[in-house]
Amino acid sequence: MQQREEVPLEDLAEPFSRHLCEHLRHTDRQGTFERSRFLDACRAFNRGEIDADELRDTTVRLGFQNVIDAFHVVGNEPLEVRFFEDERRGHIRGIRLTDDLLQLVESLGPDDLSAEAEARWRLVETAWSLGLPAHMLTIGYDSGREVLLTPDRTRRKAITPARDALNGYQRGHCFYCFDAISVEPGTPDLAHVDHFFPHVLKRTELGTRVNLDGVWNLVLACQRCNAGPEGKWMRVPALQYLDRLHRRNEYLIQSRHPLRETLMQQTGASEQRRREFLDAVFNEARHTGLGLVPWETPPRGPQAF
Repeated sequence: MQQREEVPLEDLAEPFSRHLCEHLRHTDRQGTFERSRFLDACRAFNRGEIDADELRDTTVRLGFQNVIDAFHVVGNEPLEVRFFEDERRGHIRGIRLTDDLLQLVESLGPDDLSAEAEARWRLVETAWSLGLPAHMLTIGYDSGREVLLTPDRTRRKAITPARDALNGYQRGHCFYCFDAISVEPGTPDLAHVDHFFPHVLKRTELGTRVNLDGVWNLVLACQRCNAGPEGKWMRVPALQYLDRLHRRNEYLIQSRHPLRETLMQQTGASEQRRREFLDAVFNEARHTGLGLVPWETPPRGPQAF
């Protein structure tokens, strides 16, 4: 990512419209509104009816009317942290990036940030494509393909790679030891999608009552922690990691992540109930034999979350 603070709308228009055109090819609905002249222009570009220059000019005129105003509003409340300032009426005629955004890119890396944004986008547009409000979308997990998907078997389809959706909170670090991990397929330090409470518990009575494939139970782990000689394998993690899992789930819920409603459906409507749910699963898992000697590992990097 090029380090620039000032971005005119003319420069922003090409990548913005390009991504929207790509998503329209995948899911034709890209918002809650009935009509959009800007999206109609993107559809026209996809059909070959207008060229790239005309699409860019239309994007500058129409594409940012609601996007820039609404970007820092979540759940009808303005965010305290701002990632850009609106300079459309100033000499830039665009946006000015803030230090908070530049620091976020530096901490995550541009590729990881892009992958997480894409995952969130796919989750929201899936709700639109199914005709559901985003807060009613429930998400499942396919461990064979390591993807998040719509759990309804009549409409079951992959949405996004699980690593991309889970990595935002962990910021490229192992959930357990904080060592660096990658979410890019084919890399030597590719993260494992790990069941915090091990997958083998599905064979127990606990596994018949609790959805262990739920997003609430999925974290990203380095290969050494998940399957190394001293790795977790089929053991239950120690209590301090349960606290960390609770904080992770609460972060996703309180930050209005697209997985918010799924997490609440799986673990409880209030923070107290969600904490009680995790405690109950932990206490039962310990008595299966897998948790008699809780697993833990020394940190291999500075605490990242």
